[in-house]
Amino acid sequence: MKRRILLVDDELAILLTLKAVLEIHGFEVETAASAREAKLKIRSHVYSMVITDMKMESDNSGIEVVHAAKKAPYEPAVAMLTAYPIRGTDWRDEGADEMLVKPMNTQDLLLQIEALLVSHEDKRRKGAESATEPTVASAAAAAPPARKSASRRT
Repeated sequence: MKRRILLVDDELAILLTLKAVLEIHGFEVETAASAREAKLKIRSHVYSMVITDMKMESDNSGIEVVHAAKKAPYEPAVAMLTAYPIRGTDWRDEGADEMLVKPMNTQDLLLQIEALLVSHEDKRRKGAESATEPTVASAAAAAPPARKSASRRT
């Protein structure tokens, strides 16, 4: 099964270059040239990962895409792509899983994307496993009631 990525950037040259690189390496890539287009695609399709430029039609457009992706029921991994990284971990506070800084070596980009997809899938799997493990209280509640032994009087 191919891993689907939504790539969002308002710079056509970057969008097409990254799309080609990712497709050559086995990813199925859809593109969006604005936050508005990306949000529509996030709602109507399923992606393994969303990679969005931070600044497009507005300074906050990338963050809008991150928020939309984080609300998606299929829980994609989310990376912000920027030439001007946010200091510290503010980008993580906004919901992004990774910050990709452009321009970047193609091999480094692919390694970061692969690592993020693997770690994100591990987190999702662990979360799903812990959600299905019965707790002691729920196991006790599900157990049939104990029978009272009838004592005989003589």
